[in-house]
Amino acid sequence: MEDRPLEIQPLIEDLVVASHILYDQNVLDCYGHVSARDPRDPDRFLLSRARAPGLVTSSDIMLFSLDAEPVDDDDRPVFYERFIHSEIYRSRPDVHAVVHSHSPTVLPFTVTKTALRPILAAPFLYPDVPVFDTRDAAGPTNLLISSGTLGRALAEKLGSNSVVLMRGHGNTVVAPDVRTAVYRAVLTEMNAKALLQAAMLDGPITYVAPEEAEAMTASLKTRSSGHGANRTWELWAAEAARHIKLL
Repeated sequence: MEDRPLEIQPLIEDLVVASHILYDQNVLDCYGHVSARDPRDPDRFLLSRARAPGLVTSSDIMLFSLDAEPVDDDDRPVFYERFIHSEIYRSRPDVHAVVHSHSPTVLPFTVTKTALRPILAAPFLYPDVPVFDTRDAAGPTNLLISSGTLGRALAEKLGSNSVVLMRGHGNTVVAPDVRTAVYRAVLTEMNAKALLQAAMLDGPITYVAPEEAEAMTASLKTRSSGHGANRTWELWAAEAARHIKLL
């Protein structure tokens, strides 16, 4: 992607900032990745080369087909789990951004019977947060989504939901744009942490009701650009820029 059209540059910059935010917010560590569907061609997506998220720059962003292969003649290393992104984009035309992380407080919910349900203003956790187990699709594996077959099985388990947990591995969050995907990924971690803390106190836990989730979603749609994902993006981006600059 040496000759980058000007119209795609803002999206590339958002992917770089998204990687830095998710690292700074402890959603990503040295692993994990965030992608965006190419607005010029729905059968392509943008994803960094295999690199730690906190170090990603615009020159690291590559273009991939829905076969999860680089579009350009590029021999740089790529993520094994790029199939997560390709198969979700293939099966979900409404999705334009994907985050895969090993979000630490979410992990316990991938290996227990306790469902990850919303107790914060995280309506996107409805209607369900399914758990994907690689054994159901391929038997014993290394838990990585490193093939189209596993990517398709993960996308099928995700269904029409916004979040899918991955047994003993992490989670994947989808959204209609990069900034919303970042917001959802961070809120998923925050909700998991709050839910674990609530479980230590006298129950029962009062969850966000489906009707309340619907009202929250409707409210976000009617707010100005200074609210929701845009407000958090502004703050988180500033914090990430300051912290990563000091590394």
